[in-house]
Amino acid sequence: MNCIIVDDDELSRSVIEDLVNEMEVLDLIASCDNAMEAYHFLKNNQIDLAFVDIQMPKINGMELVKNLSSSTQIILITSHSEYASESYEYEVTDFIVKPVSPARFLKAIEKARKQSEAKLSGAGSGKLFIRSDSRLVQLDPKHILYVEALGNYVNIHTDKEKLTVHFTMKEIETRLSSESFIRVHRSFIVKLDRIEAIEDNTIEIGGKQIGIGRAYKEVLIKRLQMF
Repeated sequence: MNCIIVDDDELSRSVIEDLVNEMEVLDLIASCDNAMEAYHFLKNNQIDLAFVDIQMPKINGMELVKNLSSSTQIILITSHSEYASESYEYEVTDFIVKPVSPARFLKAIEKARKQSEAKLSGAGSGKLFIRSDSRLVQLDPKHILYVEALGNYVNIHTDKEKLTVHFTMKEIETRLSSESFIRVHRSFIVKLDRIEAIEDNTIEIGGKQIGIGRAYKEVLIKRLQMF
């Protein structure tokens, strides 16, 4: 996995660099001492995983995370444990409190690796196997209308049924094709070719009206212009 480190503290950055370099599965592409530099780098490069500190000058780690592509997994590394609950609102892969131990770092990398493999297996097969209640269900993404966040679960609304799955929105987003699906709100992912109409800040799809989040509208409009 290609990765980047973002931390304004030189010593902390050096510690993470050493840990990354010991992991065969990781390839360090860049190490940045501020969020703005990292933001521009990530906009122009495909990165699988970003290690991000929270407390940084000008732009903090949380603000950076909010503006990153959903295809980049995030591991927050910080001295401030009070940010843990807030961090998961942005569906980060993991949250590590400094000082970082090799064992804790390894656990986070294993979690990121599994998410990456799940994304690749989903993209390769075209169909998804998901566990809903006590059933293992094969789901063809072409039948999905939209996905709705429900705490630590998501509701997948299809042509015929609604499936409740123990996934975060970030995890399900990595499993779905970025060519066919788009995030339109913190709580909704929709299938582009199933959108029936858009009026103001509302999408009509499958007989339901879904609000378009302000942060997602510009990207949505650009995508629609491709059709």
